[in-house]
Amino acid sequence: MSIAFALVLGLVLLVAGGDIVVRGAGKLALSAGIKPLVVGLTVVAFCTSAPELAASVTAALNGSPALAVGNVLGSNIANAGLILGLAGLYRPIAVQSSVLAREVPVMIAASAGLLLLGWDGTLSRLDGLAMLGSLAMYLVVMVRAELRAREPEVEAGVVDSVGRTDPRWQSFMLVVAGVGMLVLGASQLVSGATALARTWGMPESVVGLTVMAVGTSLPELAASLAAAHKGQGDIVLGNVVGSNIFNILCILGTTAVLSPIEGGMGDFGRDMWVALAVAALLWPMLGRGRTLFRYEAAVLLLGYGAYTWWIV
Repeated sequence: MSIAFALVLGLVLLVAGGDIVVRGAGKLALSAGIKPLVVGLTVVAFCTSAPELAASVTAALNGSPALAVGNVLGSNIANAGLILGLAGLYRPIAVQSSVLAREVPVMIAASAGLLLLGWDGTLSRLDGLAMLGSLAMYLVVMVRAELRAREPEVEAGVVDSVGRTDPRWQSFMLVVAGVGMLVLGASQLVSGATALARTWGMPESVVGLTVMAVGTSLPELAASLAAAHKGQGDIVLGNVVGSNIFNILCILGTTAVLSPIEGGMGDFGRDMWVALAVAALLWPMLGRGRTLFRYEAAVLLLGYGAYTWWIV
């Protein structure tokens, strides 16, 4: 199997599998009576990060921690620079939700926490457990906040993104099929990315930060552009910010618990700082009642292009 075919097949399976898991899990949750906004903050946010999770865990277990870490950091940078940039160029993104305004500082804190934990060049099992524990606390706080203050516009966007409710057995089968596609797609993508690094003489970290990161971020790109087209600015921001938080706390946390990253974090000092800087930049841009204008989106997009040129 050629490298290009393995990469394309892996990306197609990851994107398709991620979309199927989001819809199936979201419908299951809604049919169980869980509030739409809680579904958006938990089920949908987690499932849109499923491609990154599958790819990063597979890479770490296969002895390629640089691909795993690069995939997460590169995805976070791409989410903020590439995806928000493209969505904001398509249509200015108006933000109303107070909940999302609170999520941006959490994203900044998670990025800063990763920088501190990875400062010694490693992510141990203890670090991974601390990240997963932080994720659990974050979810509890956010869900409680949502139960106190409902936001109908965001709830409607979540229901629209998940689709109509099907019989539970059909939704369950969707989840099973999607997970199977994610596992197979992750295996193909990691194999292709590893072979690409060997053939082109590129560090695995660069392949993870670029090819894998953009590929596994395609579900967020598709969801964000669709939400921007409908004028659902809060859903656009929720996709990006929620995914970035899950990428760090859940994906790297899970990866470190399953396969501690020994020494590999030292290669990503620059990229951890970039991820933190981009997260911090979004705070003044996207506070409550703010709009991400096209010129600001262009700045994000140009910044992502400059970063990619820098590392390649």
